[in-house]
Amino acid sequence: MTTPFDTEPKRPGLFASLRASFLTGIVVIAPVGLTVWLIWTVIGWVDGFVWPFVPEAYQPEGLINRFLGNTDPNSESWINVNIRGVGVIVFLLFTLAVGWVAKGLIGRSMIRAAEGLVDRTPVVRSIYSGIKQIAETVFAQSERSFEKACLIEYPRRGIWAIAFISTDTRGEVAQKATNQNGMVSVFVPTTPNPTSGFLLFFPKEDVIELDMSIEDAAKLVISAGLVYPNPDKAREGVEELARKAS
Repeated sequence: MTTPFDTEPKRPGLFASLRASFLTGIVVIAPVGLTVWLIWTVIGWVDGFVWPFVPEAYQPEGLINRFLGNTDPNSESWINVNIRGVGVIVFLLFTLAVGWVAKGLIGRSMIRAAEGLVDRTPVVRSIYSGIKQIAETVFAQSERSFEKACLIEYPRRGIWAIAFISTDTRGEVAQKATNQNGMVSVFVPTTPNPTSGFLLFFPKEDVIELDMSIEDAAKLVISAGLVYPNPDKAREGVEELARKAS
């Protein structure tokens, strides 16, 4: 039995269906497209950096034409080749070779001699020491990576911020900033660029550790709070868009 107040649910119109389908497509395509674009761009950047240091005779274009018997780049038979990604392979092989040599006795002696020469050069010394310190920090071993994501009250009480626990505070900082329960060093990243931020020293009792992983916390910071570490909820949102489009 129906009453005058009973109404049938309205079916979405054509425009609403197209809009839902478009949003669903964006959700599916955007991560894949941006990932492919980023990888393609990085490969091209590495190729452009490496190839100027490789003689033309040993580049893919020179090797292929020399194999085919072509010697004149201006001739019609000359084949132009642009193989993207070979520069990355050359860079990886060169880096492995340098690392293998640097681990040996001769390599360590050469590095010490080169660093001694750099230390006696005023301007180059400052640049080299800064870059070396950054490289050692970025490519440090796993024990120097962030331990956990945490929640702290920053920049004042009542305002909370996502941060990353680096390690227990040591050295002069721990001695001068005395605290009964100890202190921890935390890194507070900025949004949307988490590579910059602030190094703060907090008492352990003021730091709330989170269950989310470092990667999930980084996603939350980069997205300015739009992407929460709940893949089930995100999947339900995509499925909801797909149901609206059908």
